[in-house]
Amino acid sequence: MENGRILVSEKDGTYILKFIGDVRLTLCATLDEFLESMCQSDQLKAVLIDLTETDGIDSTSLGLLAKISVLSRKKHHLIPTIISTNNDITRILESMGFHQVFVILNKPLTTPINLSELPVIEGSEEVVHRKVLEAHKILMAMNESNKETFKDLVYTLEGDGKHG
Repeated sequence: MENGRILVSEKDGTYILKFIGDVRLTLCATLDEFLESMCQSDQLKAVLIDLTETDGIDSTSLGLLAKISVLSRKKHHLIPTIISTNNDITRILESMGFHQVFVILNKPLTTPINLSELPVIEGSEEVVHRKVLEAHKILMAMNESNKETFKDLVYTLEGDGKHG
């Protein structure tokens, strides 16, 4: 499986994020910094997340995707769109309730777009710990199934943060 990469583009307030390969928590500081900046922009008009070349995505990355929806809706009254042509990825998204907070499409983009790769930000162990905890709390807030799935992990992470 290809190491994960995140490519981005912005034009006239439309942001496109393309996840390629195996997207894991190693990219959480990179993704979180970008999405915070993106959602602070007064120019934000639309968000499109392209998962058509995503081989795998972990729960931390999914939690940060959910954060995009939370911030987009709260600050800009936007519902972001996810494009997924991989049935396994789409099934994960739907099982976690993403269809309730995103528009999910299964047709790839046909217009060529110039994307640039986000430089990877190496987060300290403490920063990564905070991002993982935040991402899973966001997933838990989405629905009861996620709450049940991630409650033990969040409890453990909260304990590690207090004692570690």
